[in-house]
Amino acid sequence: MATWRRDGRLTGSQRLLCAGLAGALSLSLTAPLELATVLAQVGVVRGRARGPWAAGLRVWRTEGPRALWKGNAVACLRLFPCSAVQLAAYRKFVVLFMDDLGHISQWSSIMAGSLAGMVSTIVTYPTDLIKTRLIVQNMLEPSYRGILHAFSTIYQQEGFLALYRGVSLTVLGALPFSAGSLLVYMNLEKIWNGPRDRFSLFQNFANVCLAAAVTQTLSFPFDTVKRKMQAQSPYLPHGGGVDVHFSGAMDCFRQIVKAQGVLGLWNGLAANLLKIVPYFGVMFGTFEFCKRICLYQNGYIMSPLSYKLTPGVDQSLKPQELRELNKFFKTGQLKSKKPTL
Repeated sequence: MATWRRDGRLTGSQRLLCAGLAGALSLSLTAPLELATVLAQVGVVRGRARGPWAAGLRVWRTEGPRALWKGNAVACLRLFPCSAVQLAAYRKFVVLFMDDLGHISQWSSIMAGSLAGMVSTIVTYPTDLIKTRLIVQNMLEPSYRGILHAFSTIYQQEGFLALYRGVSLTVLGALPFSAGSLLVYMNLEKIWNGPRDRFSLFQNFANVCLAAAVTQTLSFPFDTVKRKMQAQSPYLPHGGGVDVHFSGAMDCFRQIVKAQGVLGLWNGLAANLLKIVPYFGVMFGTFEFCKRICLYQNGYIMSPLSYKLTPGVDQSLKPQELRELNKFFKTGQLKSKKPTL
């Protein structure tokens, strides 16, 4: 699968900043589709007109256009700590899976990425639960006035463990997610009829979208149950809007299948798949633009509007090394200009 290759010309903070800004913008632009997905998963739209457009239109009419971005602020805020934890965990898992020669197989690399994502999700899980609660509530009669108020209210009313309700589904969902990633990766050369190292930018983008569609479809039932468990609360109107009554994760699976059939586990999948292309398209575009700005500031390229390399600059140097080299040459030039007696 395609991933952003680590560019040694960027510092760690610059990579994190680029990824964070790209993620925040892509999340914000696809927030209405995320809202439609969560509402369908929880069951708030049951018995009414279905589909992402119908759900979004209903929220627009009843709560106003700003309600289409409910929960987006907390989703954007969790990007930076989530990315930092995921990066640190991925490095640890890569070292753990390496052989004696320092090599790592593709399956181990995929597992390292999946485990790192799982760790970061668990660490920042309370923010994901709060996002779900903010989405399902009515903005005209809110139970939570904001992120901090939601956190303190849930903690006081339901206890600390309520902030981790449904976290076990994150662990279970990592299994089909990893299997889907491996399935896509193993068949990329057959799909494009060529070696991976010669894939074009468009092919790499298509690979990411395909992998996201497959992995999210396979793990979607676990995500549906997780959303219902996150939204369910006796302290919320109508129990959080959940359309089935259950006592735990396994019972939630049974009740969904009993009431809606097996396909009920995939309610909201259409909206979720619709956001894949614009989400990753905006993310890739924003990341590359932010990357060019950083490369320009570091002195590797001549303009942030293109990748035209700066003449005479060794692109293999790291940012700190390039700064030290430039500093050395500037100091040497200043000394050579001093008048001599």
